[in-house]
Amino acid sequence: MTISELEPKLLWENFYKLTQIPRPSKKEQKAAKWIYDFGISLGLETLQDETGNVLIRKPASPGMEKAKTVTLQGHIDMVPQKNAGVAHDFEKDAIQAYVDGDWVTAKDTTLGADNGIGVAASLAVLQSDNLKHGPLEVLVTIDEETGMTGAFGLKEGWLKGDILLNLDSEDEGELYVGCAGGVDVNASFENIQVPVSEGDLAFKLAVTGLKGGHSGLDIAIGRANANKLLFRFLKEAVEGLEVRLASVEGGSLRNAIPREAFALVTIPADLKEDLIQFVAEYEGIFKNEFGAVEPNLSFTCESADLPETVMAEMVQDDLINAVE
Repeated sequence: MTISELEPKLLWENFYKLTQIPRPSKKEQKAAKWIYDFGISLGLETLQDETGNVLIRKPASPGMEKAKTVTLQGHIDMVPQKNAGVAHDFEKDAIQAYVDGDWVTAKDTTLGADNGIGVAASLAVLQSDNLKHGPLEVLVTIDEETGMTGAFGLKEGWLKGDILLNLDSEDEGELYVGCAGGVDVNASFENIQVPVSEGDLAFKLAVTGLKGGHSGLDIAIGRANANKLLFRFLKEAVEGLEVRLASVEGGSLRNAIPREAFALVTIPADLKEDLIQFVAEYEGIFKNEFGAVEPNLSFTCESADLPETVMAEMVQDDLINAVE
């Protein structure tokens, strides 16, 4: 079964069309134009403000003109995250969405159901000719994921709704009152490099297979953070095995729980087997702690090309302490 064949048909057709339009945060112009043209095609009052938000109004059903105006609101941007090694350009490529049993999912990338499914539902309401409703307006905002730019940029008095329903929640049939909060921290330091010690070997450490998730919604359900796991290991490996850190990479977005993390390290040749064993021990520890939630968790150690330099000990220690 394809996504467009799912019921309710209008909703899923709209959602699938959204998956085919690139719309990472701050790059939603094509999707916003599609939504604007969607409203025009239905003969409805359709507006777009200077910020990029789109507003579509639908008159009340006959006999419902005196009902309060309801605003249905969702955001058009999506979190652009993919697995390492996946050749997907979120600014150019469509999401490879498909039906997998009882779920709609995507191949090796985020799906964009946050908040594409809310937007698709709102558009389906605009399309429907058999719903009885009062005056409606659909507000689609931009850049919710990385700055709330659309919400902050709304003009005062632009909306006419008496009731606003935000469709960016998770569970069908439930209403939420409240919001998720967050704090961004920007930190910088001088990355002082020193030559690799003679006789050292290099290894690539990799924490992979985690589920990741949204930092607002999924942060409390016990999923593992790849960065935290990797730096927890590095803390002990530096102290006990003379490991030196050359480079590290983990996560890709501020609002997504890191699902993968990688480090290039060096170690004296005579401690090679100790490192391999230590990684295996830590993989067992991680699986014991998170296996019920993260069944595909993997922590590996592979030989790598020797870098010319590693981080100075002071820099390495400060970085590990900051993240761990």
